[in-house]
Amino acid sequence: MEKSIKILGLIAIIFVSSIFIFGTKSDNIKNEPVSDKNTAEFYQIKALKIPDNLEFAGEKVPLGKTEILERVDRELLVNTYWQSNTLLLIKRAHKYFPIIEPILKKNGIPDDFKYLAAIESGLQNVTSPAGAKGFWQIMPQTARELSLEVNDNVDERYNVEKSTEVACDYLKKAKNKFGNWTLAAASYNAGMAGISRKQNEQFVDDYYDLMLSEETKRYLPRIIAVKEILSNPENYGFVFDKEDLYVEEETKIVKVDTAITNIARFSKSLGTNYNVIKYHNPWLRENNLNNSSRKMYDIKIPVK
Repeated sequence: MEKSIKILGLIAIIFVSSIFIFGTKSDNIKNEPVSDKNTAEFYQIKALKIPDNLEFAGEKVPLGKTEILERVDRELLVNTYWQSNTLLLIKRAHKYFPIIEPILKKNGIPDDFKYLAAIESGLQNVTSPAGAKGFWQIMPQTARELSLEVNDNVDERYNVEKSTEVACDYLKKAKNKFGNWTLAAASYNAGMAGISRKQNEQFVDDYYDLMLSEETKRYLPRIIAVKEILSNPENYGFVFDKEDLYVEEETKIVKVDTAITNIARFSKSLGTNYNVIKYHNPWLRENNLNNSSRKMYDIKIPVK
């Protein structure tokens, strides 16, 4: 009897174990692949058709040159298939391009230069390893030379309107020096002296004929690629509704020509808070405004 019980117990253990190991018939059916077809039927990475009429600031891109075609193709692929980054750029462009565009127009700078700002910073107030800051990635010495205030308390490189004006000043000088907008744009990356030196060393004037650093070689093709994608997002697979795009919150200006000892307290007196003040005025770098010179500052606050 005891032996029979042991045998029955062993059979029960084997049965239960088989369920855990092999599953029931329905479990096996459920775990079967939904299809044995090739992955390509579910997900495809497609080569891109490069438009044959690409241009920057009215200056044609020489796609007939094999090297230039490959450089543009690379940037179109990188920026198309880096989907999250480019979709965020599309969203931010809807918010910030309307601020940048009229400043470019007022200064006689081609509208395409807004895409230079887009590749420089992703339309964010970022800091480079070299210390360049803001949408236009301006170095501190350059900013001061072009009348921006830069110190620990106030950094106007983070003011999109003022930094765009400074970028326009630089680009006008570069255009006067080099004679075309393509080289002016390249000099924004390599510096006017850097581009001039390469021209003198290589006995060529055209950006597309110059042997440059890898970063500067990619610079114009990247601007051109971002321009093409942001101008025709649906052609590159980007799908969104208008309400998905970012918009600039309506603000009003509070003029201040005195010191502010505590911006958090100051914000409360305006019916807002420190976080909101800093969001709309990132050029304010501390929780106070020294303003020993009694300069007039424009501080943005939301319209309620």
